[in-house]
Amino acid sequence: MKLSKKFLLTGLLICATFVPMSCPAVDVDTESGPLEKLGRGVANVAFGPLEILIRPYDVNKDKGAIAALTYGVFKGIAYVIARECVGVLDILTFPMPLPGCTDDPLDVGWGYGPMLRPAWVVDTDHNAYNFFYDDDSVIRAQ
Repeated sequence: MKLSKKFLLTGLLICATFVPMSCPAVDVDTESGPLEKLGRGVANVAFGPLEILIRPYDVNKDKGAIAALTYGVFKGIAYVIARECVGVLDILTFPMPLPGCTDDPLDVGWGYGPMLRPAWVVDTDHNAYNFFYDDDSVIRAQ
């Protein structure tokens, strides 16, 4: 009896995973794919705690050091919680597109885009002390 419940649950999960992908009525944004969604989820779970350092850095640039030491730290903690939850959700749902997750935040439809902006924990705008990207390797639009 327990074995048949496991098979039934496994079958339902497989059907729930692949049926939305094959449905022609769903308008899917294909710029981001399932593997990028999986990678983004793993990166959010693994590097989410870096938000405690990144958010005070951003607040310090905008509002100063005192705001960074108070408001920035609390903002970082809130972003860590959000990144971890979104990362787990991205990992669990990577084979299927989700509504409202397009690459363009103003677009509607289904897609594999990010649920949280910025999509990655560390990007070219949040690169304190050139730790992840060298200044020479990043070309900025003028």
